Amino acid sequence: MMALVEPLIPSLRRYARSLLRDQSAADDLVQDCLERVISRWHQRRTDGNARTWVFTILHNLAINRLKQTARRGGHVTVEDTDEAAFATAPAQEHRLHHQAVVEALSWLPEDQRSVLLLVSVEELSYAEAASVLDIPIGTVMSRLSRARHRLAQMLEDGPVRQATAGTILRRVK
Repeated sequence: MMALVEPLIPSLRRYARSLLRDQSAADDLVQDCLERVISRWHQRRTDGNARTWVFTILHNLAINRLKQTARRGGHVTVEDTDEAAFATAPAQEHRLHHQAVVEALSWLPEDQRSVLLLVSVEELSYAEAASVLDIPIGTVMSRLSRARHRLAQMLEDGPVRQATAGTILRRVK
């Protein structure tokens, strides 16, 4: 076995480097290949070419390693990584803002809420929203404007003011 495998090591290293394009990874691959060759020497065909068998093992290991790297991403040591990569932004404020928006939407009148949801969430055009609600486009635009303004005002005022303010009445002269 040693007489057949040992002369192949430089060729295996060269082939592994060309496949992986990384010297240390290629050396690890050759070592894994040689371990597999030694542990499975009894499984090879005695009438087959040992060189072809060893290169097939190396090739299959390289392909598996490349697929694994593609799935997992490249290996980066902790020392080489910037500390900002480990930090993540807290999600609490985003969730609280989302809850506030959903709650403020529930306080909007139905006509304003439906227009706001159709245009902003469902991304319908003004004409499509007007067709769905069976109202003129101008009415869609005015309801949308009032809904956006009122939603922004409710989000700015906070939950305390929302709970006390039912419907807002204006005095028109």
